[in-house]
Amino acid sequence: MLRFLVRRSLGAIVILLIISMVTFALFFAIPADPARLSCGKVCTPENLALIRHSMNLDKPVPEQYWDWLTSIFVGRDYAAGHCSAPCFGYSFDKQEMITGTLLDRFPTTLSLTIGSAIIFIIFGVGTGMLAALKQGKAIDKIASSASLLASSMQIYVAGPLALWALCYSTDWLSLPNYVPFTKDPLGWAGGLLVPWIVLSLIWTANYTRMTRSSMVEQLTEDYVRTARAKGMSGRSVFLRFAWRGAMGTIVTVFGIDLGVLLGGAIITEVTFNLHGLGRLAIDSYSQSDLSMLVGVTMVASFLIVVFNIVVDAAYAMIDPRIRLA
Repeated sequence: MLRFLVRRSLGAIVILLIISMVTFALFFAIPADPARLSCGKVCTPENLALIRHSMNLDKPVPEQYWDWLTSIFVGRDYAAGHCSAPCFGYSFDKQEMITGTLLDRFPTTLSLTIGSAIIFIIFGVGTGMLAALKQGKAIDKIASSASLLASSMQIYVAGPLALWALCYSTDWLSLPNYVPFTKDPLGWAGGLLVPWIVLSLIWTANYTRMTRSSMVEQLTEDYVRTARAKGMSGRSVFLRFAWRGAMGTIVTVFGIDLGVLLGGAIITEVTFNLHGLGRLAIDSYSQSDLSMLVGVTMVASFLIVVFNIVVDAAYAMIDPRIRLA
């Protein structure tokens, strides 16, 4: 198992290096004047000269990339002060270190991800298992139809409808607002409940259909039929064999989805005016804050790659044959 994780970790490092090269090329090497894209909407000749010097744009591109990459691990000095590792640069538009802004916005995205993931994995997988168990019956048809309808909805449509139905017209729930969990746990849950419901509604539908199809496929496998022929109860066959066989697909998709959500649920955060990583990416783009946008991109890529490693480890625990791959 240790050798398996080492191989996957080394592969992840290579992938992150490739991502960093592509990201640097897209944001710094290809644009004609990356300094102008980094100083925000209001630029003066003095600011442009300072940014070009701070970003080492007067050096060759390979040297620029090396300075930018090493600054993530060892830090870097700017005119505004020292940026400690991990240093993702300095936002000349906001006049602050990017790492601090990322750390300030990440708890909102993390809270949105955790709450919605708990809801959609419980209800999505549970409903999918029930539909597979009652295959062809009324509950299966209702669950399949409801999941198809819910998966066709979009957050920018379901979000305003949920706000109108649950907040504005009835006052059943409070308007979306992030409160730190350590400060007020009830306020934290209450302020994110509506986004959790809307986000989990769509994802629950996807997991319902995926779980049902995986369970139905596993129930037709030879080893399941053999277990039934040996006299095992239907419950044991369903939970011990079919469910374990279907877990691989569910765990794989769940890990990738978590990485994507932690990288920034852009549409959800914009719809509910939550200031997380997704909203930060949109604001950075609209304000021409290139350095901040690069920082968000690298953090999102890192989280996706890390959760892919977690998925590989979980999959190897479920199916030991994977460790030999």
